Amino acid sequence: MSTTESASLRYATLEDWSSSDLVAGILEGQYAAIAAVQAASAPIAEAIDRGAERLARGGRLIYLGAGTSGRIATQDAAELPPTFNWPYERAITLMAGGRDAVFHAAEGAEDSEQLAIDALDGISVSENDVVIGLAASGRTPYAIGGLIHARAKGALTIGIFNNRGGRLGEVADISILIETGIEVLSGSTRMKAGTAQKAALNCISTGVMIRLGFVYRGLMVEMRPTNVKLQDRAVKMVATLADAEYEVAKGALDTAGGSIKLATTMLILGLDRDAAQQRLSAAGGNLRTALRG
Repeated sequence: MSTTESASLRYATLEDWSSSDLVAGILEGQYAAIAAVQAASAPIAEAIDRGAERLARGGRLIYLGAGTSGRIATQDAAELPPTFNWPYERAITLMAGGRDAVFHAAEGAEDSEQLAIDALDGISVSENDVVIGLAASGRTPYAIGGLIHARAKGALTIGIFNNRGGRLGEVADISILIETGIEVLSGSTRMKAGTAQKAALNCISTGVMIRLGFVYRGLMVEMRPTNVKLQDRAVKMVATLADAEYEVAKGALDTAGGSIKLATTMLILGLDRDAAQQRLSAAGGNLRTALRG
């Protein structure tokens, strides 16, 4: 039996625990989940480096999952466009059971390899793509079949799973085993396993975006200022980077059409919008390169 499906005598009387003990026990599992991710740091780092190479060539980040794993993947993909201005069409989640399964369980769909193959063919998976398959058990047919098919098409494949011996690791180019062990609620992989998968995806997607130049001096310079809070944050970023007063930064940001990178380039280099845009374009959109060039 998979460790995530096993039961522990320690939790046999769980329903009799006080609420304080329940909180302590559940949080203990969360700490253990992060420790398990840390133990897998080497393959996660490899996924960042190799993934960035593919995406720099115009590829897409494609996630494959079922149930909890698919929902965690969906969240990671959904955050990339607003955080890094990453195109929506280049952050794709393929969920067993379709988009409705994000909100309503369709657990039986995970047993079909063909569903994953059809979904990948539907988006024409290719050699520049990065496909991440997630499955706590490591044996979910949907994720396994998808990775096998994506690998055959030349895509870089990454398998994230929580049980040693899971076949998902065998069929991926990069195998990321995160051994979280027995859950407080036997088989409830939304607990430790889910936390570990989310943390691993945070590392991979954020690391890749940093490698691609979407972050400068620890700031989200590709962020879309789509509401009042983010507009204020964007002005403060420009002010910090250009060492300018708030109102000066705001004026530059308005002129730049909300582009933090463009406004920063204008202020630091003393350029008008067109000249700053040319500078950024020549640098491939990389702010660091534009300012150094």
